[in-house]
Amino acid sequence: MTGRPPHTAAPGESPAEPAAATGADSRVAALSLAALLVIGALMGSANLLVDGVLRDGPAPWAYGTTMLALLLLGADLASRRRIGRLQTVALVLLGDLTYLVVVLCIADPLRYATPLMLLFPSLAAAWFLDLRPLCVHLFVTTAVCVAALWPSYDSTLGLLVQAGVSACTLNAAAVGVFVLRRRVQRLLAATQALSRRDPLTGLHNRRYLDEQAPRLWRQARREGTSVSALVLDLDHFKQLNDEFGHAVGDSVLGAVAGALSATVRPADLLARTGGEELVVLGAVGDVAEARRLAERLRTAVSAVRSPDGHAVTASVGVAVARPADGEDPVARLWRLVDRADIAMYEAKRGGRDRVAEAVSDLPRALGVRVQESART
Repeated sequence: MTGRPPHTAAPGESPAEPAAATGADSRVAALSLAALLVIGALMGSANLLVDGVLRDGPAPWAYGTTMLALLLLGADLASRRRIGRLQTVALVLLGDLTYLVVVLCIADPLRYATPLMLLFPSLAAAWFLDLRPLCVHLFVTTAVCVAALWPSYDSTLGLLVQAGVSACTLNAAAVGVFVLRRRVQRLLAATQALSRRDPLTGLHNRRYLDEQAPRLWRQARREGTSVSALVLDLDHFKQLNDEFGHAVGDSVLGAVAGALSATVRPADLLARTGGEELVVLGAVGDVAEARRLAERLRTAVSAVRSPDGHAVTASVGVAVARPADGEDPVARLWRLVDRADIAMYEAKRGGRDRVAEAVSDLPRALGVRVQESART
């Protein structure tokens, strides 16, 4: 994940598709389905209290056992608070088949067990299933409507018309909710992507670095490597803006962002943290490797020409740390960036367009004083 343009998806990620379900999504799905199971079971259990609704014989026992099973299943889901995709598909299909059991137990299905009861699994399918399982559900819904209404109609034409109307109504509702859900997911994904991007350069921003810090720290501990922070600040950028205008400055920033995106390693994190300052984070074996990367980035910036022909150089500060167990990755990351920031201002004091290494974990206050004396 590097500083790609804002409309380019990460490898293996479609910009129009929602991301894979997270643990929070699984909990929401489990609790929602549990609520539907419990509500459906409680509403259906009311038929046990009304005379003449259920058929005579074993029907009341079969019906009551089915409602009890739904209650227990809902309680189990609510307690576990997680559910997989295959389990979700199975529950939706179970809801379809449960309607058949209800129809077989009801004395007058047209009166007490209309296909409207299938609205529960239809809405669950529309909101929680992907396209292929949803298509399976739509087919099953149609078949269940035909099977459930079959005993109530002597005319084949009447059966097909009524079953068709019921199935089409349910399937249209499911498809409509599914389309709405996908649209909402795409909008959320686009909003989240924009919240992690700098709108001017298309690079990642500080929020994205905060989100990636734990992963970067875990990876470095697992592989036994160090984490490097490179802070780049464009030299005399304020003068460029004052002399030629902010439009030229923005054009230069865009050209620099493109050059750095093409230069950093695929696993590095490139972000604009503010103004003309950019940060590159990545795993390195030692300080020498981090310095070589910093030199490549400095050279790439010095070779950049904006569309108007303007050039710029960069001062680069380098800091390296080896992650330790028990530390806060985000706080440690920004302390590391602070060290690189201080080193960057040392590079400016040394003449600009050069790389400087952080030799120790200097206090933040000292870094502020160096910044105030070196910024131009």
